[in-house]
Amino acid sequence: MSLYRKARAYMAFPVAIKLIFIEAYIYLAWGRLFKLFPFAKVAPSLGEHMKETPLTCSEQELGQLRQISRAVHAMSRVTWWESQCLVKAVAAMKMLERRNIACTLYLGSGRDDQGRMAAHAWLRSGPYIITGREGHERYAVVGIFGKEGYASRRAGL
Repeated sequence: MSLYRKARAYMAFPVAIKLIFIEAYIYLAWGRLFKLFPFAKVAPSLGEHMKETPLTCSEQELGQLRQISRAVHAMSRVTWWESQCLVKAVAAMKMLERRNIACTLYLGSGRDDQGRMAAHAWLRSGPYIITGREGHERYAVVGIFGKEGYASRRAGL
């Protein structure tokens, strides 16, 4: 699809969707910058180490999760920088943090199809895997970072 057709398609979206796409693009850039720093320095910003968040969410939150997932995946295809699993997971986590929705970032390690070591990151909120769903089951979880949302803090979860 040409740049002109992409721009026309984008202009046809409602304003709320355009704003989420812009937010996703900005947070994807932030996620890419995040990768430039030593992991030990930036890890505390990901949430509480080895803490999982609840596997439940409201119907309203589920709609927001789907919308954020679509926006992050769509915008990751048009960035001029690398926007793979960790960048997408960090971007989606920041979007959920803005909305006070609990989420868990998983870091996994495993082997790719050629037998080489590979790493993967995915983000879950409630029962929904927002980013990194593709192939996440092939990786052993080596790190978990949970961030509570406002509703789970209020409920004492």
